[in-house]
Amino acid sequence: MRTVDPARRQARRRHIVNTAAELFAAKGFERTTTAEICKAAGMSAGNLFHYFPNKRAIFHAVFEDEEHDSAAKAERLAAARTADDPWTALLDIVDLLAAPAAEPLVPALVMEAMIQAYRDPELEALLSRDNDEERATITGLLHDSAAAGQIDPTLDPDDTAAWIMALIAALYTSAATDPSFTPDAQLPTLRLILHRFLRPHTHEEPER
Repeated sequence: MRTVDPARRQARRRHIVNTAAELFAAKGFERTTTAEICKAAGMSAGNLFHYFPNKRAIFHAVFEDEEHDSAAKAERLAAARTADDPWTALLDIVDLLAAPAAEPLVPALVMEAMIQAYRDPELEALLSRDNDEERATITGLLHDSAAAGQIDPTLDPDDTAAWIMALIAALYTSAATDPSFTPDAQLPTLRLILHRFLRPHTHEEPER
């Protein structure tokens, strides 16, 4: 009986996922066929289905938390929650969550995942799990920053976290829909918005 090399199997799965991710980003999930994935990956359908039962399973694998970078992100989220300087930790987490928007395939994949999540409860649950952890971390840092006098204490942490998440999401949607939009170049503007939105006011705002 032939034994299965776990490392080789994982490498083949990753090759399929990476190949399919390029197609999903370029054409979308619905317009990408299994035959196209097989051709791009250089394998037969039978070989492909040995690793994944269907195309949707491959799409899910693109977003599953099984890679080193996901573990690294979880570690940084955990470290931020216990940081001595919550304001600096908050900005670090914003940078962490915004950084993938600058990667070539990610914005289009995120947009496609948002579309598919409406009709795929399993994918929606997968994406929500990460989103909930990220938002909870940001909410906690906002609460700690307010307690430390680092941000405006009148801001509601839950509502403010929702707006910060929306601003980060805008980097992805803009990058996916506007070829001239460069997320890296917009990160300083995002930080400036957060400074002006969150930091305590030093004088009364003029009436409008």
